[in-house]
Amino acid sequence: MLTSVMEIPGVATEVKPFRVLISDDQPDVLEALRLLLKGQGWQAVAVDSPQALLRAVRAEAFDLILVDLNYTRDTTSGEEGMDLLAALEAEGNHAPVMVMTAWSSFDLAVEAMRRGACDFIQKPWDNERLLAAIRKQAESERRRKSELEIAANVQQKLFPRNLRLLRTLDYAGQCVAAREVGGDYYDFLDTGDHTLGFVLADVSGKGVPAALLMANLQASFRNQAPGALLRPADALTAVNRHFFDSTASERFATLFFGLYDDRTRKLRFVNCGHVAPLLLRASGAVEQLAPTATMLGAFRNWSCTETVVELRERDILIIYSDGVTEAGIDHGEEFGEERLIRTLSEHRGLPADALVQKIVDEVAAFSGASRSDDVTVVALRGIS
Repeated sequence: MLTSVMEIPGVATEVKPFRVLISDDQPDVLEALRLLLKGQGWQAVAVDSPQALLRAVRAEAFDLILVDLNYTRDTTSGEEGMDLLAALEAEGNHAPVMVMTAWSSFDLAVEAMRRGACDFIQKPWDNERLLAAIRKQAESERRRKSELEIAANVQQKLFPRNLRLLRTLDYAGQCVAAREVGGDYYDFLDTGDHTLGFVLADVSGKGVPAALLMANLQASFRNQAPGALLRPADALTAVNRHFFDSTASERFATLFFGLYDDRTRKLRFVNCGHVAPLLLRASGAVEQLAPTATMLGAFRNWSCTETVVELRERDILIIYSDGVTEAGIDHGEEFGEERLIRTLSEHRGLPADALVQKIVDEVAAFSGASRSDDVTVVALRGIS
């Protein structure tokens, strides 16, 4: 099957074959559709039930879903297909869905489109009509992916690249988006000769809307007046005001902000409703940096409390998004905090960048293809 390389400014990106998931309870229909699509250079995956379709969607990514509306419950109403459209929406599916039925009617077609279908095909289908409809979706998907790949390239450049050396601290971070772009954000903010700011946030929502809010939040921090971040409570109050005024009422972000002093080894922090970072002491004891404020953007009138913790030699602080500990939840078992602590303990001797990579790799291996949330990790490691 042919693939191609699409040119994006500064990036060469391989375009994968157009993948179609087909669901029908008749084997001959599945085989006919598979052969028809294969002849166009498209990759078809066939399943024979709504349950099998949902399992496939959880395990793999598809560019189009072609689904029959009628299965074993009855033969005419399309009720099972309608239930399947609702289930796909609940799963967070973002691939276009085209529906088929031998018992078509205008009302059924309208209802299917209302519930999220992109097109409607009557069985027995006309090959040219079906191929034209799929080509339309393939072209639309190609343009969408091109735009998203450019957006992903831009978003990656928003993350910090050049790290300032500190005398008493080794640090690193990494963000792996669940989709092309994500809503997690981390940054290292130069706040003066002896201090450095650390921020990790998780914006509500998924995909492009969350990515736009992530960029908004980053701009809120980077546009702070010189020296403003040296007063975390005041800086975050200003960030909250801007975020609240520039986003919809249902949008918010959990966030951890810490200001590290390289002279005293002290980290002054505010935890805005974020999952509690883990502090693994050199002794093996584990502490949590619990929330000291509510999330950002939810309320105009907002306040926070600063807390101070000392990062001594060989202490390790891990700041992370909930995509780490909740990885694997789609197949019934979370990566979890205990597994994260065990990973930290077993690999505590690694440099910060290697430790971050180890955690990301462990999460990826645990969750496999079912990962549905961004994974972001920042490690701070006390050195002599």
